[in-house]
Amino acid sequence: MNKKKKLFGTDGVRGIANIEPVTAETALKLGRASAHVFKNLQAQARGRGKHRIVIGKDTRLSGYMLENAISSGVLSMGVDVLFIGPLPTPGVAYVTRSLRADAGIVITASHNPYQDNGIKFFHADGYKLDDEIEAEIERLVFSGEIETIRPTAGEIGKAVRIDDALGRYIEYAKSSFPRNLTLEGLKIVVDCAHGSAYKSTPSVLHELGAEVIVYGNQPDGTNINKECGSLYPEELCRMVCEHSSHIGIAHDGDADRVQLCDENGTLIDGDDIMALIALERLSCGALPKKTLVTTVMSNAGLDVAIIAAGGRVIRTAVGDQNVLAAMLEEDLAVGGEQSGHIILRDFSTTGDGLIAALQVLRIMKAQDKPLSQLTRGWARFPQKLINLKVKEKRPWEQIGEIADLVKQAETELGRDGGRVLLRYSGTEPKIRLLLEGRDASVLDDWSAKIMQAIQRHLVP
Repeated sequence: MNKKKKLFGTDGVRGIANIEPVTAETALKLGRASAHVFKNLQAQARGRGKHRIVIGKDTRLSGYMLENAISSGVLSMGVDVLFIGPLPTPGVAYVTRSLRADAGIVITASHNPYQDNGIKFFHADGYKLDDEIEAEIERLVFSGEIETIRPTAGEIGKAVRIDDALGRYIEYAKSSFPRNLTLEGLKIVVDCAHGSAYKSTPSVLHELGAEVIVYGNQPDGTNINKECGSLYPEELCRMVCEHSSHIGIAHDGDADRVQLCDENGTLIDGDDIMALIALERLSCGALPKKTLVTTVMSNAGLDVAIIAAGGRVIRTAVGDQNVLAAMLEEDLAVGGEQSGHIILRDFSTTGDGLIAALQVLRIMKAQDKPLSQLTRGWARFPQKLINLKVKEKRPWEQIGEIADLVKQAETELGRDGGRVLLRYSGTEPKIRLLLEGRDASVLDDWSAKIMQAIQRHLVP
């Protein structure tokens, strides 16, 4: 492999399974490197005996290959492995803490199609790795520095399967819902995206008393995220209306995000969820520093609503890791993304689609109001969002035609509080254009002009 190649992207290592860097060979090296790093972060294991690393995954076919490869690498460094099987990414983070393991690894490509896969790492405390530790793991993978470290005999690690990992996560999720409330009387449609929440989310909702209608819960290794889940919420909205349900809940493949649907079949996205939770907490003085953290992709109407209620909004670059970093810096509790990554730090160390849905359900039950009424607390600015596949990620600022059009659009839309955001995806070969303003027809005009220029310069 090219030593200059970067393994870690915006959210772990990700790519097409069985093509570098998501191969069995590189997974084994990542296992060895990460085990070495985690052993040296804390000389004394958190549990008794050897250091231990939790390994979970989603439901992709390639998960078997990568799970065995990365665990072999970990074991070869004298670190034990705790297999927990398919579990949501936030579940892996929680079980890592619950079992007092020294680190956690989840094998998932989140919302990507089944042919992709990835590897994410967690500290012992359930938080994702910082850039410095990722850089050290990457350096060890490429340098070969630890090739001579070869424990033998009884020093080699051993692997065990943790049979109650799912049960631990289910009880943890239920504990985020008030004991004096139940979900009795609510009919809920759930789309699990044929992903890692196919057992956990339906079980939690059922045990809390809801009538649950489930689909997207028959994973076969190749159907994860396939025209279902939070990226394809149309079917969820249709089924909510068909079954006269009170709410619909849709996850992505690793269930760290959520999209909702109200009783009328209207989609409720991450901005709606953040507005609902933050405004409710502001009203009862329970939002730390009266502050919500979100990204530059969230609608400007969110700022208007939070500020009007006496709060403030911090904006970060795209990515839940950026949201979390801002939350940790100021010790804040509520943050997230329009895509449905909602981080509630009083319950979880990472985005958790189930926990976020339960908080919305708590508000519905406590206030005895339908979701459509609860989400009327704010108004959106018109938005235009377009994704386009590109052949290369050339700096668009250096392409005169594109840069000039973006500047002109920013000037015109900015006069009325609007904005333009053009950026490349951190996980896919795509460029994303977001325009926001008070006049939808003006947004349509500018988006057409800018996307035509992008097609001329960047599209295959």
